[in-house]
Amino acid sequence: MSNAINNQSVVASGTYSSKSLEAQYAALTALPEIWPIAAHQFGQITALNDPHYKPAAQLTYTELWQQIQQFASAMQKLGVNPGDRVSLFADNSHRWFIADQGIMTAGGVDVVRSATADPAELIYILQNSESSGLIVEDLATYNKLKPLLGEDAVRFIGLLSDESTSEGTAILTFPQILALGATQDLAPVTFQSEQLATLIYTSGTTGQPKGVRLCHRNIMHQINTFAEVLQPSPGSRVLSILPTWHSFGRTVEYYLLSHGVTQTYTAIRHIKKDMQTYPPTIMASVPRIWESLYEGIQKQFREQPAGKQKLIQRFFDLSDRYIRARRIAQRLDVQNLTPSFGQVLIAQLQSWLLAPLHALGDRIVYKKVRDALGGQFKVSVSGGGSLAMHIENFYEIVGISLLVGYGLTETSPVLTVRRPWRNLRRSAGQPLLQTELRIVDPETRQVLPLGQKGLVLCRGPQVMQGYYNNPAATAKAIDEAGWFDTGDLGLLTPQSDLILTGRAKDTIVLSNGENIEPQPIEDACVRSPYIDQIILVGQDQRSLGALIVPNLDALQQWVIPKLTGTIDTSPDSTVLPDALKQWFATQDPSGVKVLNPDGQPTVILDGKIIQDLYRQELIREVQNRPGVRPDDRIGVFRFVVEPFSMENGLLTQTLKVKRPVVVERYRDMIDEMFS
Repeated sequence: MSNAINNQSVVASGTYSSKSLEAQYAALTALPEIWPIAAHQFGQITALNDPHYKPAAQLTYTELWQQIQQFASAMQKLGVNPGDRVSLFADNSHRWFIADQGIMTAGGVDVVRSATADPAELIYILQNSESSGLIVEDLATYNKLKPLLGEDAVRFIGLLSDESTSEGTAILTFPQILALGATQDLAPVTFQSEQLATLIYTSGTTGQPKGVRLCHRNIMHQINTFAEVLQPSPGSRVLSILPTWHSFGRTVEYYLLSHGVTQTYTAIRHIKKDMQTYPPTIMASVPRIWESLYEGIQKQFREQPAGKQKLIQRFFDLSDRYIRARRIAQRLDVQNLTPSFGQVLIAQLQSWLLAPLHALGDRIVYKKVRDALGGQFKVSVSGGGSLAMHIENFYEIVGISLLVGYGLTETSPVLTVRRPWRNLRRSAGQPLLQTELRIVDPETRQVLPLGQKGLVLCRGPQVMQGYYNNPAATAKAIDEAGWFDTGDLGLLTPQSDLILTGRAKDTIVLSNGENIEPQPIEDACVRSPYIDQIILVGQDQRSLGALIVPNLDALQQWVIPKLTGTIDTSPDSTVLPDALKQWFATQDPSGVKVLNPDGQPTVILDGKIIQDLYRQELIREVQNRPGVRPDDRIGVFRFVVEPFSMENGLLTQTLKVKRPVVVERYRDMIDEMFS
C-alpha cells in the first residue's frame, strides 16, 4: 500500500469550525454518538493509517464509521444487549479501534486488556467481568487461553486477525464479523450518560486486578475539555504509540480522532522511521519514549568528531543558562514562582544576552534534532509519570513542547495537564475544567494550606463510578462527598499547579507508563536465604531498583565452605572475620568496603562476587513468580545494613514497611543508584 494518505483540510460539510464541532460534542450523551458526526464532518480524510499491520490498512472517516456500524450490528446479532460485557484482549491497531467502538455502539461494555498479559490474569478478568463474549488479537492469543476456558465460558469468540481455525464456525475472524454485521441493520441504542462504557482492570495491592467502571459521562468529560490543551486541525498527523487499552492513550485517541486527525499506528521499533515518513504534529506519549529518543540523539552526538562534540556541548551549556533565565523572567521556575522585581530584571537581561547564542545553536544543532523527529512537531502530551529534569531541559532547548499531565485509570484518566502558555517544568500542570483538587493530611484528612505537601484528593466528572463488583474497594477509594483518594503526595501552588512529590500508595509507575505492584515481587525475593528485607523503588525510572537488607549470617555461611581447610571455621573462631576480609580481597581486589551492623568486618558487600550472587538470586526469584512480566525485572540494587524496624521508624506497629519514609531516608542512595 502506498504511504500517501489523504490529510486534506477541506471537510465534507464545508467550512470547518472547531467551536461549532465542540458545541455539537458537548450536547452528546455517549462516545459512540461522535463517529457519525465525524464521518459527516471529515468524510474522505484518512482517519486511521496502520502501515505495520499485516496487511497494511488505511481508513477514511466514512469507511471507519461504516466498519464500526458493521461490527456493532454483528455484536447485536451475536446476542450482545445493552450493558452486556465483551472482553477485548488485543493491542494497538485499527481493528482494535473498530472492535472497541463497535462493542460500545451496540450498547455493550468492552473489557480491555493487552493480549500479552498473563493468561491466568486474562481468564480472571473474563470471569470477574461476567463477559458474555470474547474478542482476541489472534489465534495465538486464543490458543494460550483455550486450556483455561471452561465449557460454554462465553457465547461467542472472535479474532481480530484473518486466521482460519480448525474449529469451524465456533470462532469468527475479523472479516467474518464484518460480513455478519453487513447482513442486518444496526438497531438503534438509546444511551444514558451514566451508562457503563468500559471496564479497565488495574492492579490491586492484593495482586488481583480491579475493574475500573468508566461511564460515558467520564469519557465525554475528557473529550469536551481537552480542547483547552490541544487544538488539532483536520488532517493533522498524529502518531499512536501508546497501548489503546490503557486509559491515557485511549482517551487522547478518542479526542484527536473526534477532531479529524490522521492517526498512524507505530511502535518503539518503528518510531524513528515513522517520524520521517509520517511526520507528526501531535503525539500522546509517556516519559520512556522521550528518554529513548534522547538516548538515540546523545549516541549520535557521541559519534561526532571530538571538536564537534565540544561545540555541541558548548551550545547546550549556553542554552541551558538561557532557558533557566527565561523561566525566571516568565515566572515559570518551579523553585522560584514569585521572583522579586530585581530577579526578573536580571533574568530578562541574561536571556536577552544569551538569546543570539541560543538562536545560533538552534540553526547549527537544534533544528537538526527537530528534523530528525519529523520537523513538524507542535506539541506532545506526556502522561504515565513525570519527566526527569535533564529530559525536560533537553527538549525545551531543542524547541519541542512537552506538556506533562497527571491522572489515573480511575479518573478517565486526566486530572491535570500543563498548558502551552503555562508549561511549568517539574509540575503536573493545572486541573482540567470542572476538576477539583484538595491536598489533605494523610492521617487526619484535614485540608492543608497552599504549598504544603500532603495527600492528593480529586473530585470531578471524570472520576470513575467505582470498582466492578467490589463495593469495599470503592468505598475505600471514594468518600461520601465524592472525593477520590489518588494515593499520591503533592502540593498546589498559588496558581493551582500540581507538583507531585511521591506516592502514598505502593504502586510504582515506570517511565514507560507500566504500573508495578511491588509487594508480590518483594515477597518472591525474600524467599532467597540471603535476603532479609527488600523494598522496590523506581518511580519514573526505566526499570525497578531495590534496597536490600542482607542476611549476613546466611551470607557468612555461604562463604565458609570456600574457606574450609584453611582456617578455623567454628562458630567461636576469632580469626574468621579477618580471614573473610582477606579472602574477599583475594577474590575481588576492587572490594574494600566491609560492613556489619556491629561495625565488625565480616562480608564485603560491594565486591563483585557478592554482587553476582545477589543478582542471580533476584533473577531466579523474580522469574519463578507466576505471571512474571518483563518490567518486573530488578535492574539495579544497593545494600542497606541497618534492618527496617519499629525502633528506627521504618516499620509500622503491624510490621509493614513505611515506604515513603524509607525512600526519603535513602534518597541519596536511590538517586545515585539510578544516576
